[in-house]
Amino acid sequence: MDSDRETREAVVVVGAGMAGLACAVRLHEAGLPVRVLEASDGVGGRVRTDVVGGFRLDRGFQVFNTAYPEARRVLDIDALDLRPFASGLIVQGTSARARVMLPWRHPRHALSGPLSGVGTLRDQAVLAALTARDVALPGSRLRGGRERRTEDELRAWGMSAKMIDCLMRPFLAGVLLERDLDTSSRVFHLLWRSFARGTIGVPALGMGQIPRQLADRLPPGTVTLDARVAEVAADRVRLADGTVVEGRAVVVAADPRSAGDLLSEIEVPPMRAVTTFYHAAPRSPLREPVQIIDATGAIADTLVLTDAAPQYSSDGRALVSTSVLGLVADERPVRRRLSEIYGDTSGWEHVATYPVPAALPAMPPPYPLRRPVRLRAGLYVCGDHRDTGSLQGALVSGRRAAEAVLTDLRARHAGSRSAPDQATR
Repeated sequence: MDSDRETREAVVVVGAGMAGLACAVRLHEAGLPVRVLEASDGVGGRVRTDVVGGFRLDRGFQVFNTAYPEARRVLDIDALDLRPFASGLIVQGTSARARVMLPWRHPRHALSGPLSGVGTLRDQAVLAALTARDVALPGSRLRGGRERRTEDELRAWGMSAKMIDCLMRPFLAGVLLERDLDTSSRVFHLLWRSFARGTIGVPALGMGQIPRQLADRLPPGTVTLDARVAEVAADRVRLADGTVVEGRAVVVAADPRSAGDLLSEIEVPPMRAVTTFYHAAPRSPLREPVQIIDATGAIADTLVLTDAAPQYSSDGRALVSTSVLGLVADERPVRRRLSEIYGDTSGWEHVATYPVPAALPAMPPPYPLRRPVRLRAGLYVCGDHRDTGSLQGALVSGRRAAEAVLTDLRARHAGSRSAPDQATR
């Protein structure tokens, strides 16, 4: 097959984020040639890692969860060399702090919940019952459950306002990037199940290793960088420089806003914003890989990344990641809050700030956990806005889009083979 014909017969995937790469890998492994066009200078989309001043900086605080079923299906998790965080957290109030750990993961902290002062004994029993239910039930049951706002769901379970405000709201703020707990309760239960069942951490060399692993499974030359797409159709795309790329099908795997610009058929969800600040400290101010959430709301969370993954620093200094909801330019109030949490930070270096205006799609009820990926024959869309706003959702949507492409191409092939037979009858 000559190169021009092979190019025309390839499936064109627009975007080399997690969904686009998952889609491309599935198509390639099914035997189809694929071309991936990426507007930026690297793969990964929102999941990328930069090296700045000898530090590995993920583009916004992100974690990997080993309980994500699709991640277990498509990734070599052992090869990521995951560096785990503690299965629990520290709740920082105005001055006091409390530790809440999963007792089956940290037996020596089995009484941390009841003794933390976060909520009543009834609250602890409610949380234990909710967690046990979510861990035990299959995901299909959780996806099909009753839907309402997460705060309303927690209250319906009997959780007190104090427990919600002191634990659930600050923890979920860092996960869902919103404090009002307006997210669909079905999304909450699926996420809560994954946190209870899985191990949370980061690859030793940064979150960017995850998309890199997928990209490495594609043939050399499959991904073209700095290729901004201006227009799409069912059998071709037009780049911003006027180049036309033909294909047997087109999958739009761009971020939600870019996908909406290319596809008038889809509704672009509101997006949640977050800003992550990185600081370098001479030594770890905590000396354990545990996330600190802020009950006051001044920040969302903070973590000494190098307590889990020393490879994030090249010179032995500690790297502290701190996230704040929304887009925040001023580092000074963040530094003040970190001084209240960790102690003196005057010797810390501000390494970088990462504002992420479209970090996560909003997921209020009613929220369809599966949006269509097939727009029409030859044109498809994937991304975490088609499933749940998570790495799991991005990977699943990529596989779903690939399966839709394969189904349509097989049907088209079967039809073309049967037509001559019918004509001779």
